[in-house]
Amino acid sequence: YPDVSLFKARQLRDAARTRVREGADPAADKKIAQQKKKNGHTFRQIAMNWHADHRRWSAHYAATIQRRLEMYVFPDIGDKLIDQIVTEDLLFTLRKVESKGFLEITARLKNYVTEIMRYAVKKQLIKSNPALDLDGEFTPPETQHSPALPLEKLPELLSRTENYSGRLLTRYALKLSLLFFVRSSELRFARWSEIDWQQKLWIIPEEREQIENVRFSHRGTKMKTQHIVPLSDQAMAILKQTEALSGHLAFIFPGEYDQDKCMSDNTINKALRVMGYDTKKEICGHGFRAMACSALSESGLWSKEAIEKQMSHQERNSVRAAYIHKAEYLEERIAMMQWWADYLDANLNGYISPYQFASRLKKAS
Repeated sequence: YPDVSLFKARQLRDAARTRVREGADPAADKKIAQQKKKNGHTFRQIAMNWHADHRRWSAHYAATIQRRLEMYVFPDIGDKLIDQIVTEDLLFTLRKVESKGFLEITARLKNYVTEIMRYAVKKQLIKSNPALDLDGEFTPPETQHSPALPLEKLPELLSRTENYSGRLLTRYALKLSLLFFVRSSELRFARWSEIDWQQKLWIIPEEREQIENVRFSHRGTKMKTQHIVPLSDQAMAILKQTEALSGHLAFIFPGEYDQDKCMSDNTINKALRVMGYDTKKEICGHGFRAMACSALSESGLWSKEAIEKQMSHQERNSVRAAYIHKAEYLEERIAMMQWWADYLDANLNGYISPYQFASRLKKAS
């Protein structure tokens, strides 16, 4: 009292008396509960054990997950014993986050909690996963697709890129961004040491060496596995031109005002706006990925597996993922990336569809 109401106290007393009549020892029960807590079987401790087991996470990603758990989950259930947590506890905790309008964070927290409880099941700390019943309980976040131009507008995009009058390195970055269709951080933080000139490959590591005073420069691939980008003849030529400007530096695309840092995360989109595009409605740097994916698929030349591998997409089917995890499809991807570069060249003087271009090549061969 006053933390426990008189009615609740009487309920607890009556329950304790009933357990004594049944032969239970309340003092022993309390001691066992305290020992469990001491042994670290609280939700917080199990969550941190789960967190520590993911050694492949980047430091930034790991810190983000821990911060979210500490902000939104631990205050409610962190000190509860893991085997006493029920679906209602999790629902109550996540509903509070959802009620603030944090739909994306709610979805991520639900995933974390589900994985933590699955971890507890594997460790034989609980018999079943109470988080599995949370499916469908929360409002899903709105999917925001990056704007991308229809392929029919490729000639105009290529013309505007060629005539871009800003910084030369930015023009090269625009061209390579379209040729490579990698994620923005993968290009921004690219190092010359990652280019294999002899094999004509750009090998993006899962994590890069952190460069002092360059925020997030440790970022490698989003999927946390090495990603290979075959270099077309056109890409090699642009890289050689770029090397003449920044080959003596660590970053392929150094900052405009500080060459020890990389280009800004807004460089590509800013250039697109200078070129006359609305980066919120028409095209943004990330939209290059959608355009490339559409063209490669519509050509009918390439397997879904090779396209997905080059897009560095995660296989959602866990059984299928286990089979194709080590399959690189590298020979097909080398041919595919050269085809994509040739297709862009073919659109310099007017639009040709991916299927038409593929058909011409088939006839020529």
